[in-house]
Amino acid sequence: MTTLDRLARHSAFSDPGRHGRLLRELSGIEEICRAVNNLVLHYRAEAHLLRDDRRGEINSRWVQTILDLDQARHSGPLLDPRPPGDRVAGCCRDDALLAVAALREQETPARTRVGFTGYFAPDFRGDHVVAEWWNGARWQRFDPELEPGSRSFDVRDLPTGEGALFETAAEVWTGYRSGRLDPAGYGVAPGSELSGPGFIRTYVVMEVLHRYGHEALLWDEVGTGITDSDADEVARLLLAADAGDLAAEDHLVQRFRSDPKLRPGTSVTQLSPYGDPPVTIQLTPRPGRE
Repeated sequence: MTTLDRLARHSAFSDPGRHGRLLRELSGIEEICRAVNNLVLHYRAEAHLLRDDRRGEINSRWVQTILDLDQARHSGPLLDPRPPGDRVAGCCRDDALLAVAALREQETPARTRVGFTGYFAPDFRGDHVVAEWWNGARWQRFDPELEPGSRSFDVRDLPTGEGALFETAAEVWTGYRSGRLDPAGYGVAPGSELSGPGFIRTYVVMEVLHRYGHEALLWDEVGTGITDSDADEVARLLLAADAGDLAAEDHLVQRFRSDPKLRPGTSVTQLSPYGDPPVTIQLTPRPGRE
């Protein structure tokens, strides 16, 4: 199976299950992005709208579960307006994964990308997830969280590469290791313990997981035991694969499948951005398509 064939199929996390029809009704990137923004309430940016008893929605994880919550409240097409306070609580990961799910449901290759962006705060690059789709000639990167015209750049065709508005975790790690950037300027927030070299290193692992269909929550515990030299090699392979090196892609796939520091298990330790105690989440059995 080619990379494009694989990415035109759902992962366990992007599969909408019984809600596939709702995603197939969406036509084109703009409708997909409008639907995503209509469904997801950002748990931090719009925290004033989120009731305490619904905080757990940010851990919905599977697209089918997100759509279950939405349809229990609205039971209709995804473009029918949802009051902001009734949307499903989530974050950029959920925006990107829902967009990817809609594209895959229509057999278009798509994937989430994990990294850092400076277009929310000019002096700091916060962790972020965006999406890419294969437009027939190249991977086109877009941010489904943003509305067209809301920025001075094309939010549906983001520039790529180190130093771009959105940088992948591999690009940031490589820039740090080469002395080209200050790692303190990358993370969840300025001065946070969730910033700097260790955080960036963990996100290199997160980038690999998302690339190969394990679209983890951003607060899942991943990359335990990963060393700087491990991250150097994985980042090198990610950058080479992005540049079209098929051998690097194959090598990375094999490492993902065989290296226990990268390979996902049947359960995950789920941390919490609210500071709640960690919990163990079983990833199997998963919601199934009906």
